Amino acid sequence: MNQSSVSPTTAAHKMAKWATFAVLLAVVVIMLGAWTRLVHAGLGCPDWPGCYGFLTVPQSESNIAIANARFPDTPVDVQKGWPEMIHRYAAGTLGLVVFGLAAYAVRNRRQGVPVKLPLFIAVFIILQGAFGMWTVTLKLWPQVVALHLLGGFTTLSLLALLAFRLRRQARQTQDREPPLSTALSGFRPWLYGGLLLVVMQIALGAWTAANYAAVACTDLPTCQGQWWPEGMDFRHGFDVTQHVGPNYLGGQLTADGRVAIHVTHRLGAVVVLFYFTALLALMWRRRGESGLDNPVKLVAVLLGVQILLGLANVIFHIPLSIAVAHNAMGAGLLLSVIHLIWRHQLLLEPHSVPATHTTTMNQEVTA
Repeated sequence: MNQSSVSPTTAAHKMAKWATFAVLLAVVVIMLGAWTRLVHAGLGCPDWPGCYGFLTVPQSESNIAIANARFPDTPVDVQKGWPEMIHRYAAGTLGLVVFGLAAYAVRNRRQGVPVKLPLFIAVFIILQGAFGMWTVTLKLWPQVVALHLLGGFTTLSLLALLAFRLRRQARQTQDREPPLSTALSGFRPWLYGGLLLVVMQIALGAWTAANYAAVACTDLPTCQGQWWPEGMDFRHGFDVTQHVGPNYLGGQLTADGRVAIHVTHRLGAVVVLFYFTALLALMWRRRGESGLDNPVKLVAVLLGVQILLGLANVIFHIPLSIAVAHNAMGAGLLLSVIHLIWRHQLLLEPHSVPATHTTTMNQEVTA
């Protein structure tokens, strides 16, 4: 198809569909990553990007013999190899979709579709792939694992912003948005503060997962029968200078260090809950005709579900299904907060602007 034959609306519509698909696929990749960690399959394949030198997990007797000869220190475990490879296949597919979006954006740049953001995501996905490789080659070094997890959520957030922009452009929204009341206009810094808290909580969750600290406390609301467990070692628990070398499968921290991480993650959840309870309640009371009803409700519902999943993880001792759902809901909560900020930001911008014009927030995102 010649570039000139594609209208701005058509180009944005096609990209919007693929960007939305990429968002959904990114959530699946995050869930598969959680599943891989929870079944202790992070080193199910000791090499990268293949598995024992094969494109799939070796299963025949001859291939298993070859694999074991190549990696005598890590015998083949088919049940752990497949979760790792399925995660890699999904991540690889996401990478191809992102590269396709970037290529399409460059090809149709004259049609007004975003270009800088898709290209940035494409570069970032390469970095994320490198962290995926280092996760294996450095044997689950917690620093790399945590950064890899955060990279997944960052990729998801960037793709969501791209999808929001493209969907708006595809609709060619030129009608006026509902007027923003002066009471709501002052919420912008508080919304960004809430986003920062959610990101910090996700980072704490990533550090908790990387150091296998989720099972450090098995009771509620106390931890090991104490409101403030004795002997918590925060210095050791949050030591980011752990050296490369050991196999970190199962974790290397002391029990006191893991308890410190777990308790900090719990406290972070309490802070996020109280912050958003107050913020959303105030926004709801002052929303007027802003049209933010559904975005506010969505954040409230997902936050409540995420808190319940976190409690269920402790009560039922980290069942696989609930733990994976907890990771997925963390992604959902992050997206809902970004969506609320996006909708709020649109109300602050000049109205009746053609969709092909770049908004202030878009300029900030693509700068």
